[in-house]
Amino acid sequence: MRLLLVEDDNHVAAALSAVLKRHGFDVTHARNGEEALQALVPEGAGFGVVLLDLGLPDQDGYEVCGKIRKRTSTPVIMVTARSDVRSRIHGLNLGADDYVVKPYDTGELLARIHAVSRRTAHEEAGPAGESALRLGSVHIELPTRQVSVDGSVVQLTRKEFDLLALLAQRPGVVFRREQIISEVWQTSWEGTGRTLEVHVASLRAKLRMPALIETVRGVGYRLVAPAG
Repeated sequence: MRLLLVEDDNHVAAALSAVLKRHGFDVTHARNGEEALQALVPEGAGFGVVLLDLGLPDQDGYEVCGKIRKRTSTPVIMVTARSDVRSRIHGLNLGADDYVVKPYDTGELLARIHAVSRRTAHEEAGPAGESALRLGSVHIELPTRQVSVDGSVVQLTRKEFDLLALLAQRPGVVFRREQIISEVWQTSWEGTGRTLEVHVASLRAKLRMPALIETVRGVGYRLVAPAG
């Protein structure tokens, strides 16, 4: 797999590139946001994943993520020292597919890269035999991957859509965390659990329906169909 590493620290980039290459990745190093954006022309330039450090010298990393998402659907994993949930949600809202907090274990990073690459292969598939789901004022178009509330389109990331579509198949039914991670993230790796929580929080905020997805403590989540 071709991987674009966006990292301004040459020593960090060299060490990480060596590890990634040992695991079979073809790594291209971009030292700032502009180099990263140029490397992704045209249409992602064949990269399978972008590993984006947020501490860049020329542009804010969040801004670079937004620009990347406008140019290509290539998966983006953000790497940052910011560990608060609000920062994670902001990154996901801009189109990041995952979020790794420094300092991270190399095994964790590799697992996240592989998980992102696996799950993007499944993102176009929706529930078999259905083209749309309507839950009160929420309308989910599966073929176009478009969601609207009261007729207004809501912009969701790939995984936010996949998560909502999964829960919407069976409103009121509790989906175990392990089941959601397996079906949406295509992995059983335990560390994905935190990413699930962030995606749920982001969905609640974007849809402006905090009660739409209910947390069943110790088990998982279920979708509570709204009236209307």
